[in-house]
Amino acid sequence: MGVSYKRLWKLIIDKDMTKAQVRKECGIAASTFSKMNKNEYVSLEILERICKKLDCNIGDIVEIDKK
Repeated sequence: MGVSYKRLWKLIIDKDMTKAQVRKECGIAASTFSKMNKNEYVSLEILERICKKLDCNIGDIVEIDKK
């Protein structure tokens, strides 16, 4: 099992933003976004910052990959 951030990438596009904009506005390190691009785990604090910025819930940006 793992995580998938496909929902986040879609939401960013839907909100007409770039990954770089979200990263800068949320104060997230480039290395953390790199982890997310690889569907690796990041802290809940990071996900919370993204949710606040994008005005969404955690389920809107992360899903559990049951494979």
